[in-house]
Amino acid sequence: MEKPRVVVSVTTSVDGRVALHRDRPLMTTEDGKVWETLRPPSAQAVEEARDALLERLHSPTVRLEGSGSMVPPSTGPLTGLPPASADEVYEDFVAVDATRWFAVVDGRGRVRWTMKEAGGQHLLVLASRSTPAAYLAHLRRERISYLVAGTQRVDLGAALGRMRSLLGVSCVVSTGGGGLNGALLRAGLVDEIQLIVLPAAIGGLGTPGLFDGPAPADGELPTRLRLLSSHTEADGTLWLRYEVVRSG
Repeated sequence: MEKPRVVVSVTTSVDGRVALHRDRPLMTTEDGKVWETLRPPSAQAVEEARDALLERLHSPTVRLEGSGSMVPPSTGPLTGLPPASADEVYEDFVAVDATRWFAVVDGRGRVRWTMKEAGGQHLLVLASRSTPAAYLAHLRRERISYLVAGTQRVDLGAALGRMRSLLGVSCVVSTGGGGLNGALLRAGLVDEIQLIVLPAAIGGLGTPGLFDGPAPADGELPTRLRLLSSHTEADGTLWLRYEVVRSG
């Protein structure tokens, strides 16, 4: 199945860290304020230039995140939802006719959403057939769109293919954490990496990195990259753009 172009677009420390602690997402904890202090004055302008380049080159219509960016990884499925029949909830549900989406991988049904649209982007949850039926029924009642891809967990390749065929998506930008980006990389789904590096080192065993997840299997080769461009600011901000080299 044909998939959209996938661009990983993330800001990291010089040692490739994307957060300060494993169980404290930047979006929802005080760690976000600390992270902001690491950003030199040029960082915002460089990020805006990166976003403008992505728009000019690829016109992305989906921003992709993992649920770990919203809630700690240890958070379990939502509780207190009424039981639901599985007859229809495992069918894709598109509640709105939208052109831009904020897609979140949430196969366990962990996020209780308080927003359905922001900045012209409509919420799209990526689920699997193991996602609790009560959670999918909850999304339907709230008129929140979702796609079901995969059996035991979200099949990212299948989900991307559905975005292409059902929603007409041609480019997806992943701004998520290392778990999502690592899964995309291991599945061979990443086409381009846009990396902004801040002049700070975080360190720490287990601190989330740009591409987290299991180590390469025996015989599995690292993903080779080709540098497309680089940009350096006097205050230490670095912007690197890479293309994934396809074998064969």
